[in-house]
Amino acid sequence: MSVIRLPLVVGDASVRRRVEQLFSAMWQVKRALQRDARDVAGAYWAGGVRRERDVKAWRADLGLSRTGLERRAYQHLERSRWLSDHVSKALVMHQADEVWAGVARHLHPDASGRRAGRPKTGTWWEYTRIPGRARSHTTERKWETFRLHGTLAGHLEAFRHPALPPSVTTPAQAAGLAPGMGVLAQPRRMPVPARPAGRIPTKTTDARGRGRSRAASWFDHTGPLTVVFAGGPTGGGDIVLPVRLPQGAGRWPYLLHYLNDPSRWHKIDLVRRRDPAAPGGWTYEAHLMILASGHASPATHARRRQAAALKRVGGVDGNVSNLAVVSLPATLDPDDGGVCSDRITLTQQERHALAAGRRKARGRQRALDRSRRASNPQQYQRSRRQKARDEHRKAAGLPPKAVTVPAGPRRTTATGTPRQAYRRDTLSTGYRNLRARHSAMAASAAEASHHRAKKIAAAVVAAHGPHLTVEDCDIRTWFRLWGRACSATTPGRLIAALAAECTATGGRLLRASTFTTALSQHCLCGRRAPKSLRQRTHHCDPADGGCGLRGDRDLVSAALAAFTILTDPDAPPPPAWTTIGPGPPRSSSPKGCKKPCPSQPHRSPRPRAGPARQPNPAGTPFPGNRRPLLGETPDPAPWQPRMRPDPHPSGPRPKAHAGTTRPHTGRPRTHIRDKS
Repeated sequence: MSVIRLPLVVGDASVRRRVEQLFSAMWQVKRALQRDARDVAGAYWAGGVRRERDVKAWRADLGLSRTGLERRAYQHLERSRWLSDHVSKALVMHQADEVWAGVARHLHPDASGRRAGRPKTGTWWEYTRIPGRARSHTTERKWETFRLHGTLAGHLEAFRHPALPPSVTTPAQAAGLAPGMGVLAQPRRMPVPARPAGRIPTKTTDARGRGRSRAASWFDHTGPLTVVFAGGPTGGGDIVLPVRLPQGAGRWPYLLHYLNDPSRWHKIDLVRRRDPAAPGGWTYEAHLMILASGHASPATHARRRQAAALKRVGGVDGNVSNLAVVSLPATLDPDDGGVCSDRITLTQQERHALAAGRRKARGRQRALDRSRRASNPQQYQRSRRQKARDEHRKAAGLPPKAVTVPAGPRRTTATGTPRQAYRRDTLSTGYRNLRARHSAMAASAAEASHHRAKKIAAAVVAAHGPHLTVEDCDIRTWFRLWGRACSATTPGRLIAALAAECTATGGRLLRASTFTTALSQHCLCGRRAPKSLRQRTHHCDPADGGCGLRGDRDLVSAALAAFTILTDPDAPPPPAWTTIGPGPPRSSSPKGCKKPCPSQPHRSPRPRAGPARQPNPAGTPFPGNRRPLLGETPDPAPWQPRMRPDPHPSGPRPKAHAGTTRPHTGRPRTHIRDKS
């Protein structure tokens, strides 16, 4: 299955009001269900005797099941006097199923034995998706909640570009045009299609031999694509939202894959997204799920076929500042290819863009703080400078100056709690608009980071193959220690993109536990070489019985990851490893590799224009490298304090409470999972 996002046109004020009321009603239903689920889950954990006696009967008595949560949703709908004007039973049922998914993760542990926390009640701004119901593929014209009607050919016929050649009459022909040509010319205010009227023959006859017919419905609509929702049982009729498609020819192969065959349309979710420039502050999308895999261009298919044919194994070492990748032939024979390595870091242009984005974000945050202070001056104290100015004016016999924006701390009680909760502050319209722009910019930056991770992952897999191994590190710990650097380099997002690209190419990104491998603390010869976190150069000292290898710590760890063998890759973490074998001889020069490791500088996976760089002699630093590579001698780094989490307090650990997912043990949890 795959999903396509279809922008919706909500231009009419009355239609926009109905859509806003729909989201408001569904959010209140979800909030009520989350509160019920949280209370029932608390009662479930509090009843230890009943739970030990018969856990299934205890859950049945509490109604702690999918069916029980759906019944609670129906009760909320029936007891309310206004919800039926906006929502239907099908929408309420699927909302209950979504809430139950979180409750099930709390009740039932996963393969590693961990449970999620107790269900929490979300906020209005976090509620951005209304789940729809899947279409019936066995019964004709049965699709409840949100439905997509029309055809791609009808959309092309209705909004055909005036400059489009007359020979182009079908979506397949439009998809074959060169990128840059206009296919559609959709107006700014798109017209709302009318519901089909009249009678439709059913190709059947009655007892007298006369042809039968039925009333026309939206399922007979063959014009422009439109999303239709029937509304609540006592509502004001259908909500019709036209779909706006990309107008250029470059996106039509993508549209042809998703929209040309209506029989593959499966489910639609209604999604909203913050947009300060849109009327009402929200833009709306229909997320259409189809019964087919995602779209990939012919160039992507060719690149993945070439990557799948590479008989190479590789290792990945991710850290806060970069991502190191080392690969070698799977046969370990230098005649089959050489050792290649890459280092993914932020370019100078990306660093400047991040710095500019952070400056703008800080400016918006300061503007938000000033607006809140100006709207709620009674909740803030005057700053020291403002108080000193008042004292000077009082000593000079002048009246105190009026302060519209107090710059001091917020007024609190004796216990340090604010006298008034922040949610009860008065917020101006400018504050709300600026907050919406700030949220939209953050979402745009996250989307750009995701796109960058996908491009880098595609380039890495194309160069090193789809069979990679990485240490299963806890990215959350990195963010607690170096959150600013991690938000810039996004190591977790890069590793997740690598895993997706390896799977799409036919390989797999294996994850090895850091506690059983400790790749950064070993050498290629198999000897353990302990290093502190600030020591970024690996050196296997011959005086201590080592092999004398000196190189970059990250690249050595990535090379060791390539030799890591998992006895059971499908086992829950942490997986076991059998051995770490030695790599190819470092004195030999690999054949068939443009950049052998360790005697040449590391290239970026992105192609760069210009002449190729010549290899530098071993033992000399390479220009432009911030870290030493294999064979280099780094300069002595200045002393810096180590950043590590606080040690665990001594003494016995506290006893587990009734809602604890598992009993506390004498050692800290060692499960590693990427949550970035």
